[in-house]
Amino acid sequence: MVLKTFGWSFAVTALGLVAAVLIGGWTAFGIVLILSILEISLSFDNAVVNAGILKKMSAFWQKIFLTIGILIAVFGMRLIFPVVIVAISASLGPIEAVDLALNDADRYQELVTDAHPSIAAFGGMFLLMIFLDFIFEDRDIKWLGWLERPLAKLGKVDMLSACIALILLLITALFLAPHAHLHAGSADKTETVLLSGVAGLITYLVVGGLSGFFENRLEEAEEREHEAEEEARAKGKEISAGALVGKAAFFMFLYLEVLDASFSFDGVIGAFAITNDIILMALGLGIGAMYVRSLTVYLVRQGTLDDYVYLEHGAHYAIGALAAILLITIRFEVNEIVTGLIGVVLIAWSFWSSVRRNKALEAAGGKADPSDDKTEVSSGV
Repeated sequence: MVLKTFGWSFAVTALGLVAAVLIGGWTAFGIVLILSILEISLSFDNAVVNAGILKKMSAFWQKIFLTIGILIAVFGMRLIFPVVIVAISASLGPIEAVDLALNDADRYQELVTDAHPSIAAFGGMFLLMIFLDFIFEDRDIKWLGWLERPLAKLGKVDMLSACIALILLLITALFLAPHAHLHAGSADKTETVLLSGVAGLITYLVVGGLSGFFENRLEEAEEREHEAEEEARAKGKEISAGALVGKAAFFMFLYLEVLDASFSFDGVIGAFAITNDIILMALGLGIGAMYVRSLTVYLVRQGTLDDYVYLEHGAHYAIGALAAILLITIRFEVNEIVTGLIGVVLIAWSFWSSVRRNKALEAAGGKADPSDDKTEVSSGV
């Protein structure tokens, strides 16, 4: 079962790592490996969300998402999007950006380094909004209850996430952005950081708005489907398995693509905290994207989406840590290994907490309330 589901991912991993060694030796191997792990750790909750929606769709639309969808995810977001970021931030044409990346690595590195404050501000704000919206939402299941309970109460204040993000952006621009009078020979990046950060915030709000639109359409479609099922039961007709088809499935597919794009976006932006090499970035993120696909299929087939309930929390805390690191790197250098391992440690910690929680529930005969504070304590958190 595992080999059947993850076979293509294993093959792509082997090819990608071999290509990395051939391109840049063992240093490149390590960077691609870290990028792959980073993408997988950041996108695990993506796989969980995708699987929860995908299981409602018919076999045809599942196949569409797992074929056309992965092409959009890998080639559109992981390969093309980094080029677009570099081209826009460095005021280059896409072809010129690719040509520099392939044939003039030193010049490309210089342009990307100069554009790093805008890239980091844009990505840091986008990731920060994902993290803040998560921790300010009141959830039945809490991982770090001592922290998440008071934050959930604060989250009742309208637009709190955006206000905090803008305050942090202002602080970043004032104290972390390079200033001409402090750094001789360098351009003042205060305005660049502010504009890029606001652009990141706007992008998040637009993506969130689109996702909300499609989600509302899906809810309406599901309500109509439920009413049709009730009417069919009343007439004694045979009821289908409930897989969505037609317009409802199409809107679900669009919704999944918006979600997948938003989740992959943080991986792409986060990759700039690891490396500016577009080839290594594409290899690492491509490998990670394949595992997201495989994880989605595995979760759908196994039906075990709720087994490890803290993994989503761990992934979002990793996103928050990555957002902070990106903003810090506007002024200070952060070791790539530290950046990559923080996400892995948080995911591993949340997985371990989930396992302990499951054992505690099993010992209690499954009678404990998963949202109960005692369950949180017994999970070891």
